[in-house]
Amino acid sequence: MDLLAHPYTLRQLQYAVAVADTGGFRKAAEHCQVSQPALSAQLAQLEEVLSTSLFERGPKGIRLTAAGEVLIPQFRRVLKEADQVEGEARRLGDPLSSTLRIGVIPTLSPYLLPRLVAPLAKAHPALRIRWQEDRTLSLRRALEDGALDAALVAVESNLGEVVVDVLGRDPFFLAVPKDHPLATGRGVLPISEVPEQGMLLLAEGHCLREQALQYCGSALVDSTVESTSLSTLAQMVAGGLGVTFLPSIAVGQENPHGRLVLRRLDPEPHRTVALVWRPTSTIGRGLRSLARTMGKSLSEVLSQN
Repeated sequence: MDLLAHPYTLRQLQYAVAVADTGGFRKAAEHCQVSQPALSAQLAQLEEVLSTSLFERGPKGIRLTAAGEVLIPQFRRVLKEADQVEGEARRLGDPLSSTLRIGVIPTLSPYLLPRLVAPLAKAHPALRIRWQEDRTLSLRRALEDGALDAALVAVESNLGEVVVDVLGRDPFFLAVPKDHPLATGRGVLPISEVPEQGMLLLAEGHCLREQALQYCGSALVDSTVESTSLSTLAQMVAGGLGVTFLPSIAVGQENPHGRLVLRRLDPEPHRTVALVWRPTSTIGRGLRSLARTMGKSLSEVLSQN
């Protein structure tokens, strides 16, 4: 296919649109910050290569010709497309000046996202984030399909081929009701003493469930009681219905009035929180910068618990 050489420039189209918008060559020249003779010369050249007049010059001012009525809207569309190309190029060069689509697992989002808003806005004022909360498997698929740019997850899950930037380590406490035999103990509790019955876990599909099972074993799970949220589990434990593992990041929100007794364990169960993205992503440098900001916020939340 032969490529046509366009005999006009985007600048000439901008000048034509400016004349149409301002109604005069002098005002258009001021708007475009060029001299009126320079603007007039460029428009004369544009009309010559198009073989038509765009403006009718009369004693009462400038108005569009029939050709101008048709062509000026097309010029606007061309300039808009050119602006979009420039914006996309800026995004690729600096992804933190555009909109990113980032996934987050439900056991992180209510505890971490509210603490990220201000630091992210300060560190990356031009960045906009569209958050998508979902379970790990769904986020992994969306990441692979290109529907997400990155995801906040726990790396202990099966994430496939991803680049991992670790934000921090989130320890688990054993949460028990105040009248539980383990509520009166002091010091670190050996994990072998975790109760063999009454362990409440999240429902199937939540990565936190799988991580907890790695420490307590499936034989310890009361399969008749499952929940879809940490908030519900905490309330059930406070009501005396069992015990559960509670991530440190959730303590401040789920145990604000000390309804639960929290015991540290040895060896200490934990999950590793990270920002992950596709190895083929072209915005890895920007995502690493984003991960540093997120890591600071995570550290602040964990230090308070």
